[in-house]
Amino acid sequence: MIDMIAALQPLVLGAVLIWSARVKLFSRHAAAAAGRSALVRLLGQHRALPAYRLLGGVELALGALLVLPPALPLEAVAATVLTAGFLAYLTYARHAAPASSCGCLSARPTPVSGRSLARAGLLLAAAGLAWLAGGGWAGALAGRPVAGGAVLVAELAAVVALSPELDAAWLLPLRRLRARLTHPLRGGTGVPLLATVQQLQLSDAYRRVAPLLRSDVREHWDDGDWRFVGHAARYQGRPATAVFAVPLADGEPDAVRVAVVDDATGHTLLSVAAAPPPAGPRLSVAPV
Repeated sequence: MIDMIAALQPLVLGAVLIWSARVKLFSRHAAAAAGRSALVRLLGQHRALPAYRLLGGVELALGALLVLPPALPLEAVAATVLTAGFLAYLTYARHAAPASSCGCLSARPTPVSGRSLARAGLLLAAAGLAWLAGGGWAGALAGRPVAGGAVLVAELAAVVALSPELDAAWLLPLRRLRARLTHPLRGGTGVPLLATVQQLQLSDAYRRVAPLLRSDVREHWDDGDWRFVGHAARYQGRPATAVFAVPLADGEPDAVRVAVVDDATGHTLLSVAAAPPPAGPRLSVAPV
C-alpha cells in the first residue's frame, strides 16, 4: 500500500505545481499578486515580479517532469527542495510581512495563514514520500485504480481545503447553500437571531469582552431556554471563542453571560456572569 501511495505523490505534486505556475505565468493579475507578496519585502519592489515569474517557470518545469514519465529519483529531490523553500518562505512572510498576500494558488489577495503553512507542510511530506516510489504513478494507478483514485482525491481535497485563496470556489458556495437550507436568521424556537444579537450587544457582558472579539456571529445553537452565540476572539495572544448565553424567554440585556474558551485546549479563559446570575446551564463548553 505504501508503495502505491508513494508512487502517486509525483502526480499530486505535479498537479499542484502546474496549477500554481498557471497563476504566476498566465494570470493577468500576476503583477498585482507579486506586488502584494512578501517578495517585495524580501527582494524589493522591482525584483518581486521577475522573481514571481521565475518561480512560476520553475514550478511549471518541475511539475511537468513529475507528471510525465519516467519517474526519476532526482525529481523527488528537486520537489523536496522546492517545497521546503515554500515552507520557509511562507514562515518568513507570516512573521516578517503579515499583511502580505500568499500569491500561491490564486491571485486573490489572501494573507498567509496557518492553513497555508499546513499546505506547504503537506506538500513537503508528499515530496519526501515520493522518494520511496518504486515506479511511475500510471502503473500504480492502473494496478489499484479504486484505492489509487481515493488517495488522489483525498490528497487533492486536503490541498484545496488548506488553501484559503480557493475558498471562494467551494467554501463560500457551501455556506450560501447552508444558509438557504437552514435559514440561520431564525432559531429552532422561532426567535430571530437578530433579536438575540441586539440583546447581547446591549449587555454588560458584551461590552466587557468586545475588545477581544475578532468576528461577527460565527455559530449559534439553542439548548433548552438558552441560545448560545459564538464569536471568534483572541485572549492574551491566543485564538479563542467567545460564547454568549442569551436567555430566550428574558429579553433583558443584563441576563446575558459570556465565556471565553481557548480554541486549543477547550479551557475557559474568562467568564462573565450576569448580575444577579440567572438560572441556566453552565458555560463550560467546547470551542465552536
